Amino acid sequence: MSTETPAPAVAGEQAPRGRAGTLVPDTRDGSRRADAGPTAATGEGTAPPRPDAATQAVRDPARPAPAAPAPVRREAKAAPARRPAGAAAVLRWVRAGLLRSAAVLALLALWEAAPRLGLVDATFLPPFSEVARAWWGLLADGQLGEHTRASLVRSFGGFAIAVVIAVPLGLLIGWYRPVAAFLGPLLELFRNTAALALLPVFVLLLGIGETSKVSIVVYACVWPILLNTISAVGNADPTLVRLARSMDLSTPRLFQKVILPASVPAVFTGIRLAGAVSILVLVAAEMIGAKAGLGYLINASQFNFAIPQMYAGIITISAIGVAFNQFLVAVERRLSLWRVPA
Repeated sequence: MSTETPAPAVAGEQAPRGRAGTLVPDTRDGSRRADAGPTAATGEGTAPPRPDAATQAVRDPARPAPAAPAPVRREAKAAPARRPAGAAAVLRWVRAGLLRSAAVLALLALWEAAPRLGLVDATFLPPFSEVARAWWGLLADGQLGEHTRASLVRSFGGFAIAVVIAVPLGLLIGWYRPVAAFLGPLLELFRNTAALALLPVFVLLLGIGETSKVSIVVYACVWPILLNTISAVGNADPTLVRLARSMDLSTPRLFQKVILPASVPAVFTGIRLAGAVSILVLVAAEMIGAKAGLGYLINASQFNFAIPQMYAGIITISAIGVAFNQFLVAVERRLSLWRVPA
């Protein structure tokens, strides 16, 4: 039995493939492919892919699978604390209120300090705290409510009558030029006559009762509303008027759709002026002849030398005027929703 010696490899000739170079089936299409193995010349080859943890667990169940790398934790930046929307709105409202009332608070502080420091005579200008106590006393015994009710009935009654008269008349005069030319000189004559100058005439003609007081309020309130309404109609946009006429709108529809909406800001300016005038003129009328009202309270307190009560009546009139003006501003905004805010 002879042993065959393998022939030496010739240079340039590839050595026979070993076990690593056997053909293995391809799992994708079922064909065979050559498994990469080390060459006879160099003994080097491509390293097989490293099995993952699942494959390693199948091949070697006894060997535990390597633990997955722990996820890197990143510290999240803390979000800045946000105030609730309601708290922010309340804060803005408080800030705006303080800004608006800063001057009033400063005036009240000066009023309180000046008499106590001897800057003015406390007999004729008592400190604000004494006036506040007097105001609360009048409110507690019912006198303030009675006088305020009498003044508001007269003032608001005359104001309402003036609005009903002046607004339609102003629209008529502002729209029809012949009417404006006819009534123009008469309007100029009466609007330059002060209402308080005609108070004795109203008292002589209408008596000292409620009629004369309401009538003087009506006379004083008519002119601001009337003149502002005439100006508003005359300054209406002519382009809108021509466009409405081209659509064959009737005169009532033209007033409803064009003239009245365009006139609201100017008309309400006159109405707000008339609201302030109604209170001022009424107080002057009540000082001359009345048995109730804020004007009567102020005049009687002066004669009786009840100075704190006099100032309490004045403060009440001022508060009513401010509240009434704010009410008219709210009504104007309600009727002017079509306007684009600036």
